[in-house]
Amino acid sequence: LADPPRLPPVARVAATGTDPRAVFETEATRNLATVIPVATSADIPPAIAAYLRNSNQPLTLRHGADPLLAGLDWAASAGLVAATGPAAPSDTAGLSVASAGVAETGTLVLASGSENPVTLGFLPETHIVVVRAGDIVATYEDAYDRIRSRLGKGQMPRTLNLISGPSRTADIGGRIVIGAHGPRRMALLILD
Repeated sequence: LADPPRLPPVARVAATGTDPRAVFETEATRNLATVIPVATSADIPPAIAAYLRNSNQPLTLRHGADPLLAGLDWAASAGLVAATGPAAPSDTAGLSVASAGVAETGTLVLASGSENPVTLGFLPETHIVVVRAGDIVATYEDAYDRIRSRLGKGQMPRTLNLISGPSRTADIGGRIVIGAHGPRRMALLILD
């Protein structure tokens, strides 16, 4: 913990001039996530409402107390209802804010806490995650460095969830099953 090791980056992010965001989007899509760019934070509620409508999902979601989400005008998107707090079994969509996005695998890094309750990414059938474009980094080590710089050296959140697309397994009859242990759908909003 005092001197975290760094592994060499994989080829797709190691080359000089590689755009981590472009690699992240490609890998996230490969992981069965829907990638939605949004220009400003005000664009988040309408983008979510459009995604839920297009997916034939109820226009309801639950999110934590993250300051980015708390300041949004949810009522401005017709029909969208947003609640705050940990997810309940009846919730159909959870909304989180990622601490980082890892380009090498299209993975989201979510820190636990009241700002982003862990249940939001496990109970609802749909998990929507906002990641700031500036928080997309090349490697896992870069993501860990980013979290350490925010929280202080030697500090980590109680839980750090690394999420690469919707839940899936091949343990059931050797077939890929989506949503076996968590969300069936995942949308990533990349906030410029």
